[in-house]
Amino acid sequence: MADVVVGQDLAASVRLPGGERLPILRDVCIRIPEGTSAAILGRSGSGKSTLLAMLGLMNRPDQGELTIAGHAATGLSEHDAARLRNSLIGFVFQGYSLIEHLTVQENVELPFSFGANARHRDVRRAAHRALDSVGMARFSSRRPAQLSGGEQQRAAIARALVRSPRLILADEPTGALDVDTGEHVMGVLRDATVGSGSGLVIVTHDPVIAGSAHSQWHLVHGSLRPADPVVQEGAAR
Repeated sequence: MADVVVGQDLAASVRLPGGERLPILRDVCIRIPEGTSAAILGRSGSGKSTLLAMLGLMNRPDQGELTIAGHAATGLSEHDAARLRNSLIGFVFQGYSLIEHLTVQENVELPFSFGANARHRDVRRAAHRALDSVGMARFSSRRPAQLSGGEQQRAAIARALVRSPRLILADEPTGALDVDTGEHVMGVLRDATVGSGSGLVIVTHDPVIAGSAHSQWHLVHGSLRPADPVVQEGAAR
């Protein structure tokens, strides 16, 4: 089984007004095999968002090595990082980030606007398949304001899946949802991960959601530590 993510001794910091640097992440090591999911738990300010941005090639590590789907991802130019990100990574945001004046179909097609050379007919087909995979095909002509919170999140997942990414990054994907809808959304993400052989990283504060992933990690004071599994009914086997 190949690895989708390999991070070795990753570190990140921010520069304070006085010029000194404040460490955010320290010596982070993580490995995510294809077809598996990993949940990262931690308090606010623990570095979860920083780590997710690093895995998404939006921030560079101060040190360490990162490989995404076999591609060396450290030391890239902004152009090369954007190209790799657009071709390999799908994002699911807590706030959905759907564009209100576009239809669901148009929202899901958006990732093809960034560096993808695809025919319009193929883009439409890919968007329809992604929407169908999350049970949203019948809502393709609606706008986000006409959807429930759970439906908006499923549309956001379809957008993340539309280009068959090797890595899916989900930032608190169930934070604004009720329990039943949250469990359904997690099921959709897990099924997509296993079915496509991609990797899934979920940032969450919810141990129940974390327990549905194949592995769980805690970020504590910038250090990533394996957590004891919290296995729930319906969790990954």
